[in-house]
Amino acid sequence: MTFLRSVFMKLTPRRPRAVLAALAAAATAAALIPSQSASADPAAPVANQVAAVAAENPTVNETFDGTTLPAGWNAVEGAWKVQSGRLVGTSSTSSQLSRITFGTPLADYRIESHLRFESALDGGRWVALGLDLAPSGAVPWSIATMRNGSTATNGLEFAQRTPSNTWNVTDTAAAPIQVGVGKEVAVAVEVRGTRATWYVDGRESLRTSMVNRTAAGVQALFVNGATVSFDDLKVTPLAKESFIRKPGAPLRVFAHRGASSATPENTAASDEVARRARAEWIENDVQPTKDGVPVILHDNTVDRTTDGTGAVRSLTAAQVATLDAGSWFAPAFTGQRVPTLAQQLDGLKTRGGNLLLEVKGAHTRDSVARIVTEIRDRGMSSRVFVQSFEPQHLRWTHELAPELPLGLLRSTLDPDPVAIAKDLELSAYNPSDAALSTRPAAIAELHAAGVAVNVWTVDDAARWNALEKAGVDGIITNRPAELAGWNAAFLQRAKPQVTVLNPAAGAKLDRAQALRIAVSSNEPATITLDGKPIENGAAVDPTTLAAGTHEIKAQAGDASTVSSFEIVATRTGLAHLILTSGASPAAVSTMTTLLGQEKYGVLATYASTPAAAGLSAVRRELIVAEARALR
Repeated sequence: MTFLRSVFMKLTPRRPRAVLAALAAAATAAALIPSQSASADPAAPVANQVAAVAAENPTVNETFDGTTLPAGWNAVEGAWKVQSGRLVGTSSTSSQLSRITFGTPLADYRIESHLRFESALDGGRWVALGLDLAPSGAVPWSIATMRNGSTATNGLEFAQRTPSNTWNVTDTAAAPIQVGVGKEVAVAVEVRGTRATWYVDGRESLRTSMVNRTAAGVQALFVNGATVSFDDLKVTPLAKESFIRKPGAPLRVFAHRGASSATPENTAASDEVARRARAEWIENDVQPTKDGVPVILHDNTVDRTTDGTGAVRSLTAAQVATLDAGSWFAPAFTGQRVPTLAQQLDGLKTRGGNLLLEVKGAHTRDSVARIVTEIRDRGMSSRVFVQSFEPQHLRWTHELAPELPLGLLRSTLDPDPVAIAKDLELSAYNPSDAALSTRPAAIAELHAAGVAVNVWTVDDAARWNALEKAGVDGIITNRPAELAGWNAAFLQRAKPQVTVLNPAAGAKLDRAQALRIAVSSNEPATITLDGKPIENGAAVDPTTLAAGTHEIKAQAGDASTVSSFEIVATRTGLAHLILTSGASPAAVSTMTTLLGQEKYGVLATYASTPAAAGLSAVRRELIVAEARALR
């Protein structure tokens, strides 16, 4: 459809773009509707069909073909106008900030646009997609920013403006391409609850689990210290999430019992460290106390992880609340408590994060119902994933709360994992690493059925690498910080990257300077200079280049970059042309004397006559042109 749209735009005047967009959307929708022919798959996951429909029903779809701001858009600060088919935002001169709000509250959605810096005070100025803020534009905000200098280490950010009007930057990364003034780029952010993913030029570039969400938050655009224009802006609700990893995406990080290698497991401390480590999900275990209160504890007894003794199901919630759950791990954690499920959910809702909740041990339908009630009462259904070794627990969960995604834990593989996944309506099948190694082909079989595969409990980078290559979707690990770092490195090596190192973009070179083309890339690169192939590291004689701008293009995989430099006339460059010209000694002497006297017009005239003996036609033309340029 991208190809069709580009053809429409080339063949048709700009004014009817909204009509063309509708035609393109209709064609795409028709292509996505499941066929009724014999080749159609009636067993295709319903979620996939819903996703296709949702993708064609954006709540905002603006091509800015009018002359005024779209209805319902609120320009809170700065100057905003529709001009030449684009929305243009210019920062306020007083605050260097502008913002405009629009859209509706959505839990899961994709916001995307084509944007271009028209001007910027410096490389640190930024543009942002507002992910959650009040329609009035008041704090708090959650935003995804891109700097004019997008390849800086903080070229991309996820950030919050707190209720006290201070900044909290939660995640940073360099963008895969340099944006800069005048270059249009496609950007998008997918938001699922408190999680979000930045896409630049179609490539995943940064993730966060720290988006602050509010019940009435809408979308927005921000501009800081710049003028930025926008086109083709869409906000599209996302269908029920598939937990199958997208091609090129990193492994999902599930923090096993929180960051349990660094903190006492299943406590507020382990949750906080896992959250700061950027774990996408925090895995905890839940069991009932004697009086039926769900608490976060792994073992059947409290003996190993607290200063108490006895089976957790023989103790009341009040008794469990008095136990020290931290000093066994290290003195610094003395006073940590066994959280109730309610406290765990409240902490996640307030501080951020998502819960992979294992229904541990034996449960009745009533105890599972109590867990579901705790989740629903706090509005956390979209941020909880339930797993268990017991199929019956999952059946009850699905009956009580069909909106909750389910995962089946396994120490050994079932004879037919796909069959049980379909029977239980699983979102994920979660085997041990040892179990999966007996039949890794099960990964592809489960994926074909729309079921993700998350493996437990893996703390070794060599195994992470092997499991990523095998195609698993997520890792349940005691070392979430290390896996998050491994993921960051994976993204860097997984994405083709290419940069022109030399000459620097915009460099002005004269004829006397050494010129060597240098490109950095993590895959084999194809390089051209003014459209002609050239080897990386090749030396180029500036005397063979025409005066003016020259363009270097480099491509590695699907990554490409363009950089330009300029050959300019200088006295030094002209001297080099004369001294290396091969002209007769008398001609060289005359021309250097005229150059020293800055008689450029006379020099140009002399060089164009037969008196300048020994000059080749090409060198004669260069010297004449250079002298005239300096005149």
